[in-house]
Amino acid sequence: MTHILGLNAYHADSSAALIKDGKLIAAAEEERFNRIKHWSGFPTEAVKYCLRAGGITAEGLDYICVNRNIRANLLKKIGYVITRQPSLSSLKDRLLNRSKIGNITDEFCNKIGVSKERLKAEFKFVEHHRAHISSSFLVSPFQESALISVDGFGDFLSCMMAVGSGNNIKILNTVPYPHSLGMFYLTITQYLGFPEYGAEYKVMGLAPYGEPRYMNEMREIVFIRDNGTFKLNLAYFKHHDEGVAMSWRNTAPTIGRAFTDKLIDLLGPARQPGDELTQKHKDIAASLQAMYEDTFFAMLNRLYDVTKKNNLCIAGGCAMNSVANGRIFERTPFKDIYIQSAAGDAGGAIGSAFYVWNTLLGNKRNFVMEHAYWGPDFGEAELSKELSAKSKEIEKNKCKIEKIENNEELCKQTAEYIADGKVVGWFQGRMEWGPRALGNRSIVCDPRRSDMKDILNLKIKRRESFRPFAPSILREAVKDWFETDYDVPFMLQVYQIKEEKRKEIPAVAHVNGSGRLQTITEKQNPLYYNMIKEFEKITGVPIVLNTSFNENEPVVCRPQEALDCFLRTKMDVIVLGEWMISRG
Repeated sequence: MTHILGLNAYHADSSAALIKDGKLIAAAEEERFNRIKHWSGFPTEAVKYCLRAGGITAEGLDYICVNRNIRANLLKKIGYVITRQPSLSSLKDRLLNRSKIGNITDEFCNKIGVSKERLKAEFKFVEHHRAHISSSFLVSPFQESALISVDGFGDFLSCMMAVGSGNNIKILNTVPYPHSLGMFYLTITQYLGFPEYGAEYKVMGLAPYGEPRYMNEMREIVFIRDNGTFKLNLAYFKHHDEGVAMSWRNTAPTIGRAFTDKLIDLLGPARQPGDELTQKHKDIAASLQAMYEDTFFAMLNRLYDVTKKNNLCIAGGCAMNSVANGRIFERTPFKDIYIQSAAGDAGGAIGSAFYVWNTLLGNKRNFVMEHAYWGPDFGEAELSKELSAKSKEIEKNKCKIEKIENNEELCKQTAEYIADGKVVGWFQGRMEWGPRALGNRSIVCDPRRSDMKDILNLKIKRRESFRPFAPSILREAVKDWFETDYDVPFMLQVYQIKEEKRKEIPAVAHVNGSGRLQTITEKQNPLYYNMIKEFEKITGVPIVLNTSFNENEPVVCRPQEALDCFLRTKMDVIVLGEWMISRG
């Protein structure tokens, strides 16, 4: 029996994952435990959870794998320093981060509370993008596939293209630092007045409100090359020269201004956070998305030409661009795609572990990730204890508490509340792996109400009005409601809602008629599936609005966080396991 622990440490969305004999046992991001979004330190609590879930101690681990290899691409790094002579400030953060990775054995022992003498596990360091593509391919249903990883940077690369066969991965091409599609998207996101780490999804949601009127300017910034790769016009960027202030050490990650004044000369004054969003800003967002897609699809089409594979596995932070993912079938020859739920940096934890198990150790693949429920769960005793601890607050809020031990009745009553326009917190089973709430840590509502977006933003979410909400839909109903009939279990593709159906579900139809859907089967999540089925019986609509169970914080993990969120917001109902708490 072989236990392998995978880590994404000292990088955004730090995380841990445990596999046993090639099968995933547990996986979680550190932010869910310490409640700091995108935490970038050592994933202490995530590691402890994974060990508990696996029923082992740190002494029982055979390998500890990290999705970084400070020796990878060493010649490229040396050559860059010699030829470019970047400032010392631009190297400072990388050197500090490198030292953390180099001392990770000591850090692991200190944080987890195990002596080096008793730790038998061998540490393995897996190149960042190899871990990314492994995180998708080695848990996919495909035995052969084209592979691509695209993100900001990792181990001196921003992109890796490869082909996978069985448990082997052959690298075909890479894009080295300082050229990066992720950095391009981040930089324009900052220019548009969204400086916080990970805000690119906001600009993706803003893009449909504009037209791509700034494509000439975008083509001044990014050049698509004949070989399918790209390069940046570095005059518009600071990261390669004077450097960008970054913080990755035991904190929420921060990144300083990444663009030069030359970008302002090209596009005009940058928007400041909180300023009005003008039509120009919306058009720049649309142009950014269009340029990203042109570049992304140039790479994918070249990858297809080289590999001739019908299957495609995608990973890296840019794999979270669900709009582009939803256009792969129309803009490339690929027939099937797979993107696992934690496609960004958190996913490097499973990628490094499976790379060691399948590729380095040569074991045949025996696992497919068909769902995302790999986090902690809580039994009825724990739920009851938390309800008891919150009883005075619940009573103060004039809430009704009932226990419904029959799942059919639980689903039926929940569906009735949703159909009645209530905002329902749904806390069930194991927490999701990855940034999306997929029916276990979700807030669910009626998609038929045109005012539901405003209700949600007023009562709970308090987020930008232009950002869309997502539909969870029964898998068998997709063909009747969407123009593309395909499995989307992890909410990572956007497809067009059929025109005649959009008026029926206005709360989940974006301004351009699209929806970032999650397909759900009874096998994947029986309780969530049957709740939606009950909603369909009442309304004729096999869809609920699904958004993450949180309020400007990481998605809730524990029952106490779910109850706290319920009590401090204007949520109407919370379904906590078999318990249903509703406001009077």
